[in-house]
Amino acid sequence: MINIAIFVSGSGTNCENLIKYFNASERYCCALVVSNKAEAPALARAECLGVPTAVAPKPELNDEQVMMPLLRKYDIQFIVLAGFLPLVPDFLISAYPRRIINIHPALLPKYGGKGMWGRHVHEAVKAAGETETGMTVHYVTPVCDSGEIIAQYTVALSPDDTVDDIAAKEHQLEMQYFPQVVEQVLHQTF
Repeated sequence: MINIAIFVSGSGTNCENLIKYFNASERYCCALVVSNKAEAPALARAECLGVPTAVAPKPELNDEQVMMPLLRKYDIQFIVLAGFLPLVPDFLISAYPRRIINIHPALLPKYGGKGMWGRHVHEAVKAAGETETGMTVHYVTPVCDSGEIIAQYTVALSPDDTVDDIAAKEHQLEMQYFPQVVEQVLHQTF
């Protein structure tokens, strides 16, 4: 069994979707959910589904002596960022080469980098008058949102779409495709 850790900061809809998707798997297990925020609703979602959780605020997240024992405790072999906002520390990237992936709510390389997360991304897409948006899954590197792109899915936008409409359309792509992409990467990696 390959154990996956899901890192989250917010509501956890992608986290919940991944846990449910892999519940029936005989090869992969969502073994731990880590959040940088103790109040993140994602933690309650994970606990309701029987997945252990941990809180790692920035000082703990950036402390190798805290994070590595935690990940070893759950025999974590792969990390999925599902709405995780902090930068991943270099020691984790080194410990998990090409085994940390992230979902981004836009078509990279546009609308990536510092400050480009959640609603900020959708607002930028709307302000630019884009005719499509989408989701990107990419490998995590030390430079924010710059890792090799694994998969992208697009959805058409109309000029009448609000920021909320754009967010809803992009979120539908995440719900439909993210677990499948994670599984494909796992198959290729292990």
